[in-house]
This record gives sequence, C-alpha cells and structure tokens, in this order.
Amino acid sequence: MRTIRPTTEESPVTGIQKTTEKNLMVFSGRAHPALAQDVSEILGTPLVPTSAYDFANGEIYVRYEESVRGCDAFVIQSHTAPINTWLMEHLLMVDALKRASAKRITVVMPFWGYSRQDKKHRGREPISARLVADMFKTAGADRIITVDMHADQLQGFFDGPVDHLMALPLLTDYIKAQYGGQQLAIVSPDAGRIKVAERWSARLGGVPLAFIHKSRRLDRPNEVVANRVVGDVKGRMCVLTDDMIDTGGTITKAAEALVEEGAAGVVIAATHAILSGPAVDRLKNSPAVEVIVTNTLPIAPEAEFDKLTTLSIAPLVARAIREVFEDGSVTSMFDGHA
Repeated sequence: MRTIRPTTEESPVTGIQKTTEKNLMVFSGRAHPALAQDVSEILGTPLVPTSAYDFANGEIYVRYEESVRGCDAFVIQSHTAPINTWLMEHLLMVDALKRASAKRITVVMPFWGYSRQDKKHRGREPISARLVADMFKTAGADRIITVDMHADQLQGFFDGPVDHLMALPLLTDYIKAQYGGQQLAIVSPDAGRIKVAERWSARLGGVPLAFIHKSRRLDRPNEVVANRVVGDVKGRMCVLTDDMIDTGGTITKAAEALVEEGAAGVVIAATHAILSGPAVDRLKNSPAVEVIVTNTLPIAPEAEFDKLTTLSIAPLVARAIREVFEDGSVTSMFDGHA
C-alpha cells in the first residue's frame, strides 16, 4: 500500500487551485537492505522493486520496476565498505529517478561517505565530503537526510536542505536504562567533540565531563600518538562517546587511559560502527564493559561479539521521512536540540 496524501496547488499561469496527490515512494540500494526494509515497514510503504546488478567490468546497472513519475522519492543507501561501489550505486539511483520524472528526490544516507575529509589539513588535498555533496546535487538530489555528521559544516556543502538527525536520544535513553543508577561521567575522545559531550551531559542530567587529549600523525591515518585524560573520572562509570568507530584504535586507547585514571568502568557509545580491520579484536580485548552502536551501517555476523549492543535507527529515519513528506518539522524531533 502506497502512502498518498492529497495536497492543493495553485497554477502559476491561471491562478486556479487544484487538488493533487503526493505519493511517497521508498527505494533501497544493496548496501544495507535490512535497514531500508525496517524503515519501509514502519512507514507502511513497501520498497519499490528495483533491479540492480554489476556488469563484468564492475559497472553498476539500476532500473526501477514501476513508474516513479511525480513521486516524492526517498533513496536509502548506507555508505559502507566497499564505499565507492555503494556511493556510485546511490548516485545512479538518484539519476534514474531524475530521468524518470520523480517530483522530489531525497537522499537518505545514514552515514555520509567521505565525511571525515571535510577540510584540507595540508596543501594539495581534496575536500572529498564537499565533492560527494556536489555529485548528489548534479545527479538530481533535492534534499539530504543523514545521521550524526562528522562535522557540522557538512550541512553547508550541499546546495539544498540537509536534515541532520541525531542518535543522541536513542543512545542516552539506553544509557539511562542500563547505567542510570551509577555515578556517570561523559568522556569525549578528543577536545574537538566537547560540544557533543555537553549535549550528552545535559540529556543525562548534567553529569561531569572529561576529554582525552590526543594528537595524530597526519602522515599515517587512524594512528593516535598520545592519550591523556583531562577531568576527574575516578570511581565513575565513564561513557566514552564518538560519532564512529573505524579501526577502534582511538576509542580503545581512550578506554585504557580512563581505567588507568581510576574509572570504575567504561562504556563505549558510538553511532556509526564502521569496524574496519582490527576493530573487532581491539574492542573485544578492551576494558570496556559494553560497546553500544546503531545500525546506520550493516554489521557482518563475523563482526558481532558479546559486548556489542546494536540499537535500531530505523524509527528515527522513518519519522524524519514522514516529517519531510508531510512538510512537517524535523527539528521538532529533537526538542530544539538540532
């Protein structure tokens, strides 16, 4: 059953008002179909049947199996590994919708690929996150919905509305339920994410803050040089927060530093579980008692482990899609904390 909502439009030529229908259609790439299926079930709108496959040379083919003319399209794709493949498929899906006369196209990317390359650290480097935004605009996207961007300035990279969803309420509600009876401290993995940690603190009733002072080697990605705890964490259950876990080096070293400073325990909480390379082994062997993530990215069965808890982001994404479709307020979803 399609979601269709009557709406009134005025002709710019005649000035006569007429009733039309807004048709919500949800599309999924092949990167994370389980999330898209969950979102579509919450919306009560089935995924549009889509043919997508790879040619022998690696080129991707996409075709929708029913008409999309005049629809309000939401294209869901998680930019997971192999990221270039799924990013390209996402772009092709948007282009296909544009050429098939979809009325409005919203790109739903729970994780924004290349989002960490949001500025130039040294000369002769690209700003890859901006390039990704430009490519989606060129393909025909009118709007972007994403979750917990790595940097706020990404909202300005796309020439159109960007709805920045936050997993903060989902994660903090879980922390309250599981650890609310203990003395807590919110710990930022670096000084640059103190503002995010402050939001966590506010949601948890003003618990103390701390952060990890660290430095990175610019010539070696994913490598941290030093860790030092700034703030009082002794005797507290420390909630170590970040937007993503990639190789796990930063977050596990931070957890070790907190234990050395006398923390009663460490819980790691992050939105995006990239879990590249040695991440799973590092997390399993870390002093953290629990690792909490969301399913913005698919987690392979072999990457799951006893301490890992995965929360579903599907209700949040579905509600945002509904608000956009009905011309409502996405900001109101976060009680003004957008």
